[in-house]
Amino acid sequence: MIGVVAKLNIQDGKQAEFEQVAKDLMAKVKANEPGCLTYQLYKTKGSSTEYIFMEQYASADALKSHGQTDYFKAAGPKLGAVLAGAPDVQYYDIVE
Repeated sequence: MIGVVAKLNIQDGKQAEFEQVAKDLMAKVKANEPGCLTYQLYKTKGSSTEYIFMEQYASADALKSHGQTDYFKAAGPKLGAVLAGAPDVQYYDIVE
């Protein structure tokens, strides 16, 4: 399994727009990607502009497929328009 944590800083005043795009993306991922075991957005406590996506994939192929979906590609420009900087994406291997 592969874990992903994507830290996103959002422009102040753009949080509602970001959350709507993120919620739509989460719904599509959960409905269409059986290899994606977790895909959840969290807001950092004490911050109004810092969020993380916590993701878990069954395999490298599932992660690769996620990035190639039409809905993920379509969300990219919408998310980019509200970001306050480049996302910080970290990848993790499961410890069993």
